[in-house]
Amino acid sequence: MLSIKRVPTVVSNYQKEGPDEAPAEGCGRNCLKSCCIQGARLPLYACKRGDKIDGKELPLLGCKEHYPVAFLDSLILGEWEERMQRGLFRYDVTACETKVIPGEYGFIAQLNEGRHLKKRPTEFRVDKVLQPFDESKFNFTKVGQEEVLFQLEPSDDGEAQFSPNAPIDVDNSPSFVAINVSPIEYGHVLLIPRIFECLPQRIDHESFLLALQMAVEAGNPYFRLGYNSLGAFATINHLHFQAYYLAMPFPIEKAPTKKITTLSGGVKVSKLLHYPVRGLVFEGGHTLENLANAVSEACICLQHNNVPYNVLISDCGRQIFLLPQCYAEKQALGEVSAELLETQVNPAVWEISGHMVLKRKTDYDEASEANAWRLLAEVSLSEERYEEVTALVFQAIASVDMNVKPQCGEEVDAVSPSTQPAMVAGSQKCLVLL
Repeated sequence: MLSIKRVPTVVSNYQKEGPDEAPAEGCGRNCLKSCCIQGARLPLYACKRGDKIDGKELPLLGCKEHYPVAFLDSLILGEWEERMQRGLFRYDVTACETKVIPGEYGFIAQLNEGRHLKKRPTEFRVDKVLQPFDESKFNFTKVGQEEVLFQLEPSDDGEAQFSPNAPIDVDNSPSFVAINVSPIEYGHVLLIPRIFECLPQRIDHESFLLALQMAVEAGNPYFRLGYNSLGAFATINHLHFQAYYLAMPFPIEKAPTKKITTLSGGVKVSKLLHYPVRGLVFEGGHTLENLANAVSEACICLQHNNVPYNVLISDCGRQIFLLPQCYAEKQALGEVSAELLETQVNPAVWEISGHMVLKRKTDYDEASEANAWRLLAEVSLSEERYEEVTALVFQAIASVDMNVKPQCGEEVDAVSPSTQPAMVAGSQKCLVLL
């Protein structure tokens, strides 16, 4: 396996101690803006371009633990661990308590008491999914270069390539993979597509395809990517995806599904069953672009109709969950109970997928499947509203896919039989994860 060449150690923006330090060039923060970026170099990983999802070009059907570790997987972990050794994170996420909550789905609870105090606050309205980029607000060009792990782009010749010390082509606006300085889990990173274009938080075809390629090439079933729209608990209005490692199934991945239709590109679209949040599941496709385009069209439709949503890219890119939600709207209308509000849990993509990041020791100690279900049920659209929204989504997909083929509505692809759990207190002993 190729070795990863480490970039020179620099002092984090969060570790600077005072005026005795030697002044840096540019603005002194070693940031990604024009004042500091000229002449900078970073590792560069170029993604393999493969067409066949079911073929050997892309490891979508080979996402198994016993396969050799993919180079991109080792690159992410190696660079992330180095930043951890340098002390670039705001807290040690490996010290956070985590446990599996007893129950049919196995919701995962993490106690992270410091994250909400140390992460950046939201700086924009939460009632509009589409908002213009605002240079005056925090954005990722303001982070330190030491937080960036490497550049990510599609390969020109179709083969994966790695350069340990490549120049940064500012004019062509490369995509960066950077650490999340307020991590939820081990290996928590951000994918920032075309960073210097300063795109607002809205999915487009090109950026989503890049996120999907990253999931495929990492080749690790425990590495998932997530996306939060504005109004669905994104906290920064600068286009980005999140990703991290968690070595167990998410509850949403265990939920049964019912096929709705198969698109002309071979993408199967299903609905979630017996899960507290209603959503769509996209799988398959003749090419990776087929899958990426189907999901992108659905996301763009939700954006144009001002419907907040979250996306989970799972199973090495083979399975994508699209989850419209309304929790922030209910909060604004005063329709969320004081009990849920007191938990201070903002149900974004990870919480909706079943990884509950809790901020109070009491909530962690009393965590139960019923409590998790109760919170997530408030996130979901009503059945009536969900049907209206999905009708808009399929109308948008049909406008670019004239051969939508509805399937029998009775076909159920059940991972495991499931029914909604009873509302009972969580008194069982939990499996504590190391």
